[in-house]
Amino acid sequence: MRAAVFHAEHDVRIDEVDAPDAPGAGEVLLRPLWCGICGTDLHEYAMGPIVIPSEPHRLNGSQLPQVLGHEFSAEVLEVGAGVDHVAAGDRVSIMPLLFCGSCYYCRRGLNHLCVSMACVGLSYAWGGIAERAIVPASHVSVLPGEVSDLQGALIEPAAVAAYGVDVAGVRPGDSVLITGAGPIGALAALYASAAGAEVVVSEVNPTRADLARSLGVGEVLDPREVDVAAWAKDRRDGIGFDAAIECSGNEQALQTALASVRSAGRVSQTGLHTKPASIDPMALAEHDVTLAGTWCYPVFDWPRIIALVASGRYPVEKVVTAQIDMADVVTAGFETLLSPTGDQVKVLVQAR
Repeated sequence: MRAAVFHAEHDVRIDEVDAPDAPGAGEVLLRPLWCGICGTDLHEYAMGPIVIPSEPHRLNGSQLPQVLGHEFSAEVLEVGAGVDHVAAGDRVSIMPLLFCGSCYYCRRGLNHLCVSMACVGLSYAWGGIAERAIVPASHVSVLPGEVSDLQGALIEPAAVAAYGVDVAGVRPGDSVLITGAGPIGALAALYASAAGAEVVVSEVNPTRADLARSLGVGEVLDPREVDVAAWAKDRRDGIGFDAAIECSGNEQALQTALASVRSAGRVSQTGLHTKPASIDPMALAEHDVTLAGTWCYPVFDWPRIIALVASGRYPVEKVVTAQIDMADVVTAGFETLLSPTGDQVKVLVQAR
């Protein structure tokens, strides 16, 4: 079968690999439909291997080369023994985090913090940019008719964005700043709006700013032209935003988020920083501001996110800017997304 396989930095190939055998007990055999290219995938392509293990992974023994893809929807082809919540022909979305179930964090329901965590498409035998894959049946959720195959591939990044907004304690009527309008920032803006918040997006990249405007959820500011903190306080009686979701992984954006929230406000750091960032801790203490990090999402959140998408209140498909074939994953996917002059934000790959 064909699969997009990571071999080394700037070396992703469409290879012919052995297709998986029949699923074992508690497993399902899938035909991937759509798969998103994630920021983590881009980091691996540009600088990897980082997360992808060069030596056998402690949880499952996986190692290079790696079939890519962890944001995907699929059709169930066959189920293994003991699987009764899905059947052949079902369309599903895959929760890709793999965990031991017995460590300190797993025993407390914090499986996304498992000390041995692995991930489908990054540290596992299979991934979603392939013609077939096998995953644990416990990690798939059936998509209702109201949710398309394409939307199903966006449940994973939608869950990341939702967790960032939830950790910031956003409530109906809150004023929320989103810094960065990449895929996660755009999804966070949609989710915060669905939660009843007033949303403002800060973004310097014109392509991403245009995407943010197309969402129709609130104003979009260019922080090079507008002092975002001053703008917010001018419009809110000197108070500022109730919460900020930092989605860019940029030091200046983090500082803007901290400066823009009101006293006793909350800032959720959702974008991943690839290098250290400085902040003024006195500003946290003086204004009783909470800065909280987020990592992935609660592993049990798939049914809730799927239901919200099905309701029409979380139109995740709005963030997709390109749909490409597997054969074009390097040129129209990785290279375009990494290019300073690239015109795409969220690219989905047709896996078949």
